[in-house]
Amino acid sequence: MSPSAQTSGSQHRTVALAAMAGTTIEWYDFFIYALCTGLVFNSLFFDGLGENSLIISFATIGISFFFRPVGAALAGHLGDRIGRRAMLIATLLLMGVATTLIGLVPSSSSIGTSAPVVLVLLRILQGLSAGGEWGGAALISVEHAPAAQRGRFGAYPQLGAPLGLLLANGALAAVTALTTDDQFLAWGWRIPFLASVVLVAAGFVIRRKVEESPVYRELKESGSQSRAPLAVLFKDHWPLVVAGALLFAANNAVGYMTTGGYVQSYSVNHLGMDPTTILIGVMVAAVGWLVSTMVGGRLSDRFGRLRVYRIGFLIQLAWMFPFFALLNTANIGLVVVALVLYSFGLGLTYGPQAALFAELYPTAVRYSGAALSYAVGAVLGGAFAPMIAEALQSSTGTVYSVGVYLAGVTAVGLAVTFVLKERLGVPLGDAGADEKDEQAALTTSSNP
Repeated sequence: MSPSAQTSGSQHRTVALAAMAGTTIEWYDFFIYALCTGLVFNSLFFDGLGENSLIISFATIGISFFFRPVGAALAGHLGDRIGRRAMLIATLLLMGVATTLIGLVPSSSSIGTSAPVVLVLLRILQGLSAGGEWGGAALISVEHAPAAQRGRFGAYPQLGAPLGLLLANGALAAVTALTTDDQFLAWGWRIPFLASVVLVAAGFVIRRKVEESPVYRELKESGSQSRAPLAVLFKDHWPLVVAGALLFAANNAVGYMTTGGYVQSYSVNHLGMDPTTILIGVMVAAVGWLVSTMVGGRLSDRFGRLRVYRIGFLIQLAWMFPFFALLNTANIGLVVVALVLYSFGLGLTYGPQAALFAELYPTAVRYSGAALSYAVGAVLGGAFAPMIAEALQSSTGTVYSVGVYLAGVTAVGLAVTFVLKERLGVPLGDAGADEKDEQAALTTSSNP
């Protein structure tokens, strides 16, 4: 009996929902910081930098990304050595502690330069957590799933990003609506950060109920675990890490225009739109992203992961410049239309990701490989995307220069889909590791 067959249908759903709940909380925490970067932190923590405060504030988003590969390496090593489940709980708790503490950091007017230093250190902890979180959530969902439904169940942890964005924007929209501008800057922005402790406690209870992946249990029982999964990964599978990273970078850079706070900042600071209004607009787009992510996962089970990716990337390219044209109207109705259609291509290049990454690697190095591809892709695509966008718009005087940048990154991702080999339904247990030697995941391989 295959490992996935040992898991009942109800258990599949339980595992998928637990993974989704955890990633939702993780991304809520991560996005709250990103959203407050352009609305709050430039004024309260980096105000001494004058006209460069906004760009430097956005740079702190990027700094944390450089610690994602570190978190991915640590969690990947431990996840391949001791199991996926333990890492799910550890990364969730680390993110919750860091986010709650951010809500308690005094501003620079109170403690001077110590304020931005503490803020950046806590953001680094968020980066470590985010680097290790996704791999565990994605793999435990996919490794529990039936082979024919990996895209469907693998999409559940992917839903954590749009759901986290929805919650983060909703929390900030509620606070901005219920407070004056002065109250929001003085104390209102702290409420969503402090509320994280409640969400993390709920996520902890849910994740404790998740059983270890049957695929990993099979590996452990056979004694086939690698003592040094990272060394094996870089020796035998490093091209896959690079390909996976470039693939995610193309999705992440585009996504971070909304999740990283650039669209919100541009709409408020350059177009004069009301903060609450644009936050609600992004919430509507998050719903569109959520739906298209699930659609992307399900379609990948029927048509293949790479075909769905290609369609998504082509939509991203086609809609890039119309998106910015509608955004520049500052008309909330047109802006919402722009954001919703923008999110559709984004979902098709995000929904199949968990299943695709799981099918790229053998079990013994799967956590390390998937986590590092994701983390490095986040660095390449999302780390400084909001800062680059702000710098491009400021230096050129037009937001269309941002569109050129994003179109270029998307084109790279599209090209990668023609380098990878479709591995829809490949076995994920030890048999999958054997097949890995016979059927390479890269089209450039000489193997059949």
